Amino acid sequence: MDRYTVKQLARHSGVSVRTLHYYDEIGLLKPAAVGANGYRHYGRAELLRLQQIMLHRELGLPLGAIASLLDADDASRIERLRDYRRQLMQRIDHHHELVATVDRTITALQQEDGMNAPELYKGFSAAKQAESEDWLVDRLASDDRSRDSVRGSIQKSRQRVEGFGKDAMAARMQQLATLEAALAEHCRKGTPAGDAALVPLLEAHREWVAGMWGRPCPPEAYAGLADLYESHPDFRVRYEALASGFADYLPTAMRAYARSFSISAPS
Repeated sequence: MDRYTVKQLARHSGVSVRTLHYYDEIGLLKPAAVGANGYRHYGRAELLRLQQIMLHRELGLPLGAIASLLDADDASRIERLRDYRRQLMQRIDHHHELVATVDRTITALQQEDGMNAPELYKGFSAAKQAESEDWLVDRLASDDRSRDSVRGSIQKSRQRVEGFGKDAMAARMQQLATLEAALAEHCRKGTPAGDAALVPLLEAHREWVAGMWGRPCPPEAYAGLADLYESHPDFRVRYEALASGFADYLPTAMRAYARSFSISAPS
């Protein structure tokens, strides 16, 4: 039977060696065997499981949910997959609409002609905004009272961002891009997510978040934000575009950074 080393599997799948090691550590994808020299070896079953992991990651599922799904019975998996397929088709339709909006914008710029308001904002509907906010509320709130609180916080943050001038907002987004690029480079280099080298970058990132929120971002809130980054499909797409595996690396680093506060606090 064909067996693959971790490097061979990484080359065939496009998943980094570091990520495969991490999947082994958390029990998501264990090798079929480990040689006396410590080398991991993967067989057909492991290749198929990795294919399923990659599929569910594309759908935006967090690793914990993927593990539960893959270990579920066939009937449950089929039902979940059908649900994810419906979500994926809705996302495809939305992206097609956005592509058409981009095409219209390019044409308008080439012709030095203006687009009317409905064309300019097509694909960025109020319904889509509401859908995103509902996604956040469902995951951050446990009852009606906390839902009202979360919605109030979302509204305040939105009003704050809308109050930024164009130049100020551009400067803030450039600062974020610089921080994310530096963190993504650590991901590519294989720096452990809990390494001290990341602390200054994560401190600056937490300060950036607090500045956007208009209120402090304590460690527990920062860890909660990491959970959001890990599970929300839009964030996952954004971070994977920066570096392979970064959608998992950044939330892990953020949680490790947040935990360091409780570890360092005096007893």
